[in-house]
Amino acid sequence: MPKAIPAAIVDPAKRADWADRELDANHGTRLLAKPCHAAEVQRCLLHGDGEHYALAAWCVMPTHVHVVVEQFDGHPLADIVQAWKSVTSHAINKRENRKGALWRREYFDRFMRSDDQFAWTVEYVERNPVTANLVQRAEDWSYSSAAWRRHGQ
Repeated sequence: MPKAIPAAIVDPAKRADWADRELDANHGTRLLAKPCHAAEVQRCLLHGDGEHYALAAWCVMPTHVHVVVEQFDGHPLADIVQAWKSVTSHAINKRENRKGALWRREYFDRFMRSDDQFAWTVEYVERNPVTANLVQRAEDWSYSSAAWRRHGQ
């Protein structure tokens, strides 16, 4: 279970930074550490790519997921994220013979204001498993855009 947010963190930006650090340290429920679940999330992300959005980068970590996506007109980000959460939670809950919420209701989004910010964000997302000491090279993490590009998928 994720650690409770310290009461002293009331600023939403600081709270988001704290949550990112906790997740990057792999604190929390590790359902996505199972390869079948990580693959399910990756399949779901790839399913709508090119139709409802364009995936620029992603990384399915043991406790969370990072996605850099360009949403297409008529497909609000909230609807896209809700679809990802719904499809994957149903599949994973069924496989685990469990019920209840798999994902937190909220999600954190950021608007890319420059090409430099976009490039930094893609690198951050793809290097997440390296930062968490799960692999030595980003492309060695199977459930990420870095590995996807490496294998020419």
